Amino acid sequence: MTQILAIANQKGGVGKTTTSVNLAASLAAVKRKVLLVDLDPQGNATMGSGLEKHSLPYSVYEVLLGNASINVAVQPTPKAGYDVLGSNRELSGAELELMDMESRETRLKDALASLTKKYDYIVIDCAPSLSLLTLNALVAADGVIIPMQCEYYALEGLADLTNTIERMTQRLNPSLQIRGILRTMFDPRNTLANDVSAELTKHFGDKVFETVIPRNVRLAEAPAHGLPVMYYDKGSRGAFAYLTLAAELLKKEKKRKTA
Repeated sequence: MTQILAIANQKGGVGKTTTSVNLAASLAAVKRKVLLVDLDPQGNATMGSGLEKHSLPYSVYEVLLGNASINVAVQPTPKAGYDVLGSNRELSGAELELMDMESRETRLKDALASLTKKYDYIVIDCAPSLSLLTLNALVAADGVIIPMQCEYYALEGLADLTNTIERMTQRLNPSLQIRGILRTMFDPRNTLANDVSAELTKHFGDKVFETVIPRNVRLAEAPAHGLPVMYYDKGSRGAFAYLTLAAELLKKEKKRKTA
């Protein structure tokens, strides 16, 4: 069964796109078939995967509006080993256009239905907002991974997101689960970061990934080269962290299936 994972947090700058790109690459590196869906109009996940967002023959925008088949819109990455349903600025207008369409919350889910036998994992990079686009991702997904920095305001944002997910399970997607909270840009020398990390573990227990993504300059540099970090500097701490995250995710999935 294909696992569809939304990488979501309404707060910007917490590492959603970095996590989406590098988790997709890490899962592909361990022989999983992966599709990355860029659902952010900025198109950063598309660019970070080595594709030129302005030159896409079709994007997720056309797919959501029903103007192109998802099969022709999906593109292989040049070097990263996974496929991409790309995005660009056109997607910013999709919100208004979708408002008047039938089944507006399930457009992405319906489009992805034809691909569920082709991929082991579909990773969705969400925009930093609780918009109709993010709603489409949460309706389509089996699980949510929430990247967050360990800072005070992040806890408040996390509460808002978990409440939204709870409402989603009641109304539109009963099977949606939080698969994990991922601590990103973590600096163990920072007292506040350690305090917030302890609070997360206290309140969410094993929902918090053991893997921690460190602050790492290679992670910041890799997107400028259109590469996941493991293909930019495979010996970096960032590359090792995301490979470790992929291994932990696979272990959690196996445990969940046998429970």
